[in-house]
Amino acid sequence: MTKARIALVVVICGVGPAAALGRPEAATSQHVVRHASKAVRPVASTTAGAAAGAWSPGNCGREPAAPAVDTSTIERYNASVDQVTAYEKAARSYNACVSKEATAEQTSISNNARSRIDSIQSVSAGVQKRIAANFTSLTGALRDAGAKLQGKPGKK
Repeated sequence: MTKARIALVVVICGVGPAAALGRPEAATSQHVVRHASKAVRPVASTTAGAAAGAWSPGNCGREPAAPAVDTSTIERYNASVDQVTAYEKAARSYNACVSKEATAEQTSISNNARSRIDSIQSVSAGVQKRIAANFTSLTGALRDAGAKLQGKPGKK
């Protein structure tokens, strides 16, 4: 999975937009900007219910809503970074819960299907054995009767 990069800008003192965009020449000694890079793996944006049709997780709560990113000012940008970080944590937690519930549900369905398949297979195997036994018996009866009838004159 490709990782997206997000730059976190933390304002320690007031800073102009140029410095926030990574142009340190615009910062003065009063403007201190710290940049950090953090790898963020994208999280699927579809809801579990929509992705799976009728199924939805029962114990995971609501899917967290992705926040809007506001880059109009440094303060709003920093607030957006905090919101995205909080969303990432909530989304990963929600996704882990959905995965756990989906796996449990799929395992249950698979086990139920396996049980039903085994039951059907058992009945089918019983039918095949009875038919094979019937053919063996009928073949033997016809063979014995044919041998008996061929030995009697006038009855061919």
